Amino acid sequence: MICAGCCVRIALGDPSSPKLLERGTEEKFGIGIVSRAELALKHYEPLRGCPGIEVRIHATTLYNPIYRFDDVMLVNTHVWGLSAFGAPVVHLRRLVDGGLFDTYSQSFEAVWATAKPAYE
Repeated sequence: MICAGCCVRIALGDPSSPKLLERGTEEKFGIGIVSRAELALKHYEPLRGCPGIEVRIHATTLYNPIYRFDDVMLVNTHVWGLSAFGAPVVHLRRLVDGGLFDTYSQSFEAVWATAKPAYE
């Protein structure tokens, strides 16, 4: 797999994190959320060692999945008690500095800073 000039960063919830189990309880999904996290890691494992792609795991509270593409972002908002598939998705574009786009970008960067490599 070649990703010329592209940087891909994927931050996933750590399957061993108590915060992940807490989210599973909130969503009435229980330990099934742990299975989803483990499965995601298995699906991304073929990217291990691919230049320009980094996968990390984190133990922070899972608030909002963020999908960013340069100055465009999709945010799957967290609604207490609902799984991600049932919650709204917000489409954001960076129009000004310091707006909502930058708030979510800073959130991702803060989580990324706490994350560790998924595959060691």
